[in-house]
Amino acid sequence: MTHVKLLALKFVITLGILFIILGLGFDVSFGNVFLISLVVSALGYLGDVTILKKSSNTMATAGDFVLSFAVIYFMTDALTVGDDVFEATLISAISLAIFEYFFHQSVARSLDQEKEENHEVRSTGQLQTEASEELFPYEEEDKEK
Repeated sequence: MTHVKLLALKFVITLGILFIILGLGFDVSFGNVFLISLVVSALGYLGDVTILKKSSNTMATAGDFVLSFAVIYFMTDALTVGDDVFEATLISAISLAIFEYFFHQSVARSLDQEKEENHEVRSTGQLQTEASEELFPYEEEDKEK
C-alpha cells in the first residue's frame, strides 16, 4: 500500500509541474501532458526504488533528471509540433529534479519504515536436531530401586 501512495503522490505532483510548464508555458495539450506524466512517474518510481536501495539521494536525483529529460524530450517531440522542445524539456527536467530530491527523502523514510514493520527472523534452512542413545533415561533408574 505504501508503494501505491508514493506512486500516486509522484504522479499528481509530476502532472502539476508538467502542466504548469508544458501546458501553460509551452501550449502542450492536457492529454499529452497527462501521458508524459504517467510515463515519467512510472519509470521514475521504479528507478527510485531500485537506485535508493543501492545509492544516495543525489545519485537517484541525477538518474531521475536524465530519465525525465529523455522521456519528456522524446514524447514532447513525438506528440507535439513545436520549436521549443529542448527549452521546455530542460525547464521541466530541472523542475522535476528539484521535486525528486525531496520526494526521495520521503521514499527512503517509507521504505525504511516498511522494512522495520516487516522484519522477520528468517531461517537459512540449516537446521539440526539433537539425538541421544537413551530414549527413556529414567526407566533404568526406576527399575534399580
